[in-house]
Amino acid sequence: MAEISAQLVKELRDKTGAGMGECKKALTESNGDINQAIELLRKKGAAMAAKRADRSAKEGIITAKTNSDGKIGIILEVNCETDFVARNEQFIQYVNEVADAILNNEVNNIDELMNLKTSNDTIGGLHNEILAKFSENIQIRRFEKIKTDGFISEYVHAGSKLAVLVEISANDLNPVAKTLLRDIAMQIAAMKPDYIDRGQVPQDTLQKEIEIYKQQAIEQGKKPEIAERIATGRLEKFYQEQCLVEQVFVKDSNKTVKDVLDEISREIGKDVKILSFRRYFLGEEL
Repeated sequence: MAEISAQLVKELRDKTGAGMGECKKALTESNGDINQAIELLRKKGAAMAAKRADRSAKEGIITAKTNSDGKIGIILEVNCETDFVARNEQFIQYVNEVADAILNNEVNNIDELMNLKTSNDTIGGLHNEILAKFSENIQIRRFEKIKTDGFISEYVHAGSKLAVLVEISANDLNPVAKTLLRDIAMQIAAMKPDYIDRGQVPQDTLQKEIEIYKQQAIEQGKKPEIAERIATGRLEKFYQEQCLVEQVFVKDSNKTVKDVLDEISREIGKDVKILSFRRYFLGEEL
């Protein structure tokens, strides 16, 4: 059996990030063959994943990316068990590689994602490597990819626990318009709207809100006809809180988001509409 030198163990550790003990064990099993040892560590990572699957993984990273012309955007959540791993450079690099793979390839689900080829591996292979480095349950929880004839802007909040994509109808944005659109993405991150405008609110949701407001007013001693008017007034407040374009703009309380959208329209000389948005918050219920 080949002698396993400290230098060889260090070389394997540098290549894989696995612990010294795990590296020495893999090299011993592979009789000093470093490539075989790497494969052993990766297989071990895959095997350990099944054992860790029932462990809670509520830390991690949320990221969002767009391509150079703003026509394609992706948003991604990858979970781990501890903030210590979430802040590790190797974990961050892994998440970025996954995000780039989604951005640059046609992929519809996590199974397809795992089979995607990277420069010299697959996403599944990279996933097994990261599992071998950290003794945690690590999962790609969800992702979305959107394409547009308009323009997509992204915003990732400091700490990478929250990210947003916002899509608009125009595609010839100047730098000022791009900055204003990013401000709207930040608005979505901060104020968590459920809808773009009133037209998106389902009728049954409105009816439930009205019934709640009427019941509250009646319980406060209001007559039914007065309760109806109170409910209508409170519904206006619901729209202002839940519909993005009606929200007070967080960077200037004298404006609404609709006012900011109008500024973008004036900048580029055409009417602009918000077509969609995505907001991911780490660990939220789906």
